Amino acid sequence: MKLDVTRRSPAEQGEGASATVIAAQVPGITGLLGLAVAVVVIAGLFFARDVLIPITLAVLLSFVLSPIVALLRRLRLPRGPAILLAVLGALTTLGGIGTLVGMQAASLADDAPRYAATIQTKIDRAQAFVVDRLSVLAPAGPRPAAAPINPDIVRGTRANPLQVRVVESEPSVLTQVGGYLEPVVGPFETFVIVLVVAIFILMQKEDLRDRLIRLFGSSDLHRTTAAMDDAGSRLSRYFLSQLAVNTSFGIVVAIGLWLIGLPVPALWGILAGVLRFVPYIGALLGAALPLAIAAGVDPGWSMMLMVAALFIVLEPVIGYVVEPLLYGHSTGLSPLSVVLAAVFWTWIWGPVGLVLSMPLTLCLVVLGRHIPSLEFLDVLLGDRPALTPVESFYQRMLADDPEEALDQAETQLKERSLTAYYDEVALAALKLAAADVARGAIDRTRATGVVESMLVLIDELADADDTAQATTATDKPLSPTPGNVVGFVETTPESLPEAPAEWRNEGAVLCVAGRGVLDDAVTAMLAQLLAKRGFGVRRVGHEAGSRAGIASLDATGVKIVCLSYLEIGGSPSHLRYLVRRIRSRLGNVPVLVGLWPEGEAALSDQQIQKALGADLYVGSLRAAVEACLDQSHDNSAKVAA
Repeated sequence: MKLDVTRRSPAEQGEGASATVIAAQVPGITGLLGLAVAVVVIAGLFFARDVLIPITLAVLLSFVLSPIVALLRRLRLPRGPAILLAVLGALTTLGGIGTLVGMQAASLADDAPRYAATIQTKIDRAQAFVVDRLSVLAPAGPRPAAAPINPDIVRGTRANPLQVRVVESEPSVLTQVGGYLEPVVGPFETFVIVLVVAIFILMQKEDLRDRLIRLFGSSDLHRTTAAMDDAGSRLSRYFLSQLAVNTSFGIVVAIGLWLIGLPVPALWGILAGVLRFVPYIGALLGAALPLAIAAGVDPGWSMMLMVAALFIVLEPVIGYVVEPLLYGHSTGLSPLSVVLAAVFWTWIWGPVGLVLSMPLTLCLVVLGRHIPSLEFLDVLLGDRPALTPVESFYQRMLADDPEEALDQAETQLKERSLTAYYDEVALAALKLAAADVARGAIDRTRATGVVESMLVLIDELADADDTAQATTATDKPLSPTPGNVVGFVETTPESLPEAPAEWRNEGAVLCVAGRGVLDDAVTAMLAQLLAKRGFGVRRVGHEAGSRAGIASLDATGVKIVCLSYLEIGGSPSHLRYLVRRIRSRLGNVPVLVGLWPEGEAALSDQQIQKALGADLYVGSLRAAVEACLDQSHDNSAKVAA
């Protein structure tokens, strides 16, 4: 075979590389590749289910037994004996449950015909009652005459001969024994495989972890190790907690059914505990057979109603009280993903997939939260919001949907003050808009629409309280709090700092918007927050401070000027000229400049601040409000002195 070692020119190599990059960047190719991988994975899960189901059960069993093994290891027991003791405990528990189920089922089989007859009697009574009611409502009429017998349809005649079927001889004893053992051998074989694989997983836990780290994140050992340890501990705690909850549910059900007088209550308790692993409908499935048996045991309806009341009362208590206290209010899965996962895994693996759908989906979500390449699993299946509050707010502003943004604001205001909401959500969203304007992603017309939606939202929040202060150990709270407590401090409106009387006149604070298209929205937020502190505020656009408009600017009663710049645009020379024009028009009035872009040099560089000529510089709406309050109280103290 002859190898082609012809050297290509740099130009040819460049063309080939460019073609490869272009092909790799084509969205259609990437989408088709992802679709092909998904099809292959789903087909593998379906056709290899006989192999994958035992392995999956073994992995989940290892998650359940891992905390027990860790507890035994902390008691100075070696790894081998600890694993052996945990496995023997699991085998003893499963064996005891299996024996109890067999005994209960055998005792139930003897009385099954009597229960069936009772149920059939109730059904016949119900049918007779319905027929009687219908006969009363339906008009009486003559009975139809009986149809004559057609000799052609009489069986056994030449026109309609009898059919004869040849019955084969009885199978042999070995064949019959094999037929009886086949339903038992299959599950026992699966159980042995699960047990052996689980033991090896527990024995080789650290080695398996190292191999997974090598596959997924050897370049960042610290972060990958921490992520895998966190994921493993979280899954183990969740599975063990869910097992404890469902076991407790089954025990309570069994005790309740025993008190009611239902036969074989232990069988129904075990069945209810197992079926509760099925999301949403597990409790209903667990209640179906006890209700049927209650209908067969009691000729009346009282026992059936008591069984139904037991499940109706118990399931909400477990679901809404016990589970949230034990492992939180959420499993980490969205409700829709739980339903879709149940449908998917049932289609792939049958009833076993239905029971395992919740644990399997939770494993996928945990992997998505720790492995960047699988993050889409967390986005699709997890219960965390797909967008941050800032991104969601900005998206609603782009969609010109202030009503939905108002709903979000009302939710956020339950946890934070209006000032904190404006700073952390609304102002941060405007920064995203400013970045999109700077890179040309949205034009000025679209940005103007964002500002108009913002102004509508700000007007709707005019009556919102600003009394829940989000304070930290390093931030100065808007209202005095003892010890500067970290967290949310609820204060009354009377305790909030307010402007002195002479600063309450209209126009005492003049808020001037910068020249950017988005600056007017920030100015409106600042003006509203100052008004809530009792300041007399007048808000004007950037044109009021321009060369053509500065002469007509109303300077009556102005005590401080606040300039808002969300888009300073690199060189701040225009800001310096604006400050000069304001000085020339209003005299020696303090000028506060709010520079909202992140990392603006003028917020920390004293040389730039001196060149601009303003008195105060802030980087948040909260700091602007506090600066105005400090300035007003200092001025009032000087006047009083």
